[in-house]
Amino acid sequence: MADYAAQRFNMVETQVRTNDVTDTRVQQVMNTVARERFVPAAKRALAYADVPVEVAQGRYLLDPRTFAKMLQLAQLKGSDSALDVACGTGYSSVVIGRIVRSVIALEQDADLVRIASDMIPAGGASNVTVVQGGLTEGYKAKAPYDVIFINGAVEAVPDQLLAQLGEGGRLVAVLRDGGTGPRPSLRAREGPRRQPRRLRCHGSAARRLPQGGWIRLLKSPCEGRGLGAHLL
Repeated sequence: MADYAAQRFNMVETQVRTNDVTDTRVQQVMNTVARERFVPAAKRALAYADVPVEVAQGRYLLDPRTFAKMLQLAQLKGSDSALDVACGTGYSSVVIGRIVRSVIALEQDADLVRIASDMIPAGGASNVTVVQGGLTEGYKAKAPYDVIFINGAVEAVPDQLLAQLGEGGRLVAVLRDGGTGPRPSLRAREGPRRQPRRLRCHGSAARRLPQGGWIRLLKSPCEGRGLGAHLL
């Protein structure tokens, strides 16, 4: 029988901590939530591997390195309300829900909505609400959000999602890139008066929004292959 607890610990130690993810809340939650429950039974052996795991046709659970880095870039707070776009089977929503006040888990695939609706309560996330709708449309009924987390690759962030970001909010996504060479190393600003700092692993870029928030993007070298969803 697989020792998933040991695999979770090793995932955090070898994929999360080594990826400059220093937020101890992210480390602790990822070491607690049973990732294997959110992937098909036939693929549970890959649940803690450093690869995306397909959970439905063309839909993937983000690899732990990318997911953890995105969580750290989001700068989650206990008072935040979050919109988790393309939540898939619900793993990301449960993890985020362990840190923030409330989460709207948005999914457009009816089968994934049913799975997430079962798995999220089983994961102990009573502050997560699953809704069905278009991924690029967001969920206006509960806007504005402090954090919008996009589980997938985008070439540009949809305006409808940006409009639902609250003052001082943060949006995190993976920027789709067609390059096949080494991962680019871009710069990310932490605030309007601070100097940019270089981030390791994935390239990262940040853009200030007029309402005072941030868009934070990880740059992927592989056209978004293996990411949660292609929104655009």
